[in-house]
Amino acid sequence: MSNSQAARRRGLLLVISSPSGAGKTSLSRRLISEHPDLTLSVSATTRTPRPGEADGREYWFVTAAAFRAMVADEAFLEWAEVHEHAYGSPRAPIMRHLEDGRDVLFDIDWQGAQAIARSAPEDTVRVFILPPTMADLARRLHARAQDPEDVIARRLGRARGEIAHWREYDYVIVNDDFDLAYAQLSSIYHAERLRRVRNPWIARVVQSLLDEA
Repeated sequence: MSNSQAARRRGLLLVISSPSGAGKTSLSRRLISEHPDLTLSVSATTRTPRPGEADGREYWFVTAAAFRAMVADEAFLEWAEVHEHAYGSPRAPIMRHLEDGRDVLFDIDWQGAQAIARSAPEDTVRVFILPPTMADLARRLHARAQDPEDVIARRLGRARGEIAHWREYDYVIVNDDFDLAYAQLSSIYHAERLRRVRNPWIARVVQSLLDEA
């Protein structure tokens, strides 16, 4: 797509959800690394950083008081409390990206996906990532070595409730083979970018063709 075409298209909101450990973050990072028009929405959160995380990269780490002030100012496109912490997607930069023809990716839970779809139903594409088995999900959570055993147990306990929302999504991918799952996610993204409603410039091309007839 040329730069002039990109400027005339409307961006999309690509929402990716999964139980913790099913692979949504790894898939999201690869998709962003290979698509310069795709921007990650960096959420604000009240949880503390994990090892290796940086403020403004994985999340904006804020106090509970600061988060409440942002909620009061309606500064979030969506926000929710998950795993005893609050998460929210800042509204203003997201809407600017859409108007500029850039796509925004959300690595969020099903609650956030619901809220974004309600706020921008025509712009939102939802993808749910499933683990092949619950045993595999447990293995992945232990392999990350980021959380203590009690946190892992709570995440596994919540996974079934999260998976129960799969019907709310436009697409569902089973992440049994990472490369295959990524190929499927990439195909979804490319197809959604080509939707007629996101490319109003096509109408002028069609009119030009008809005028030549």
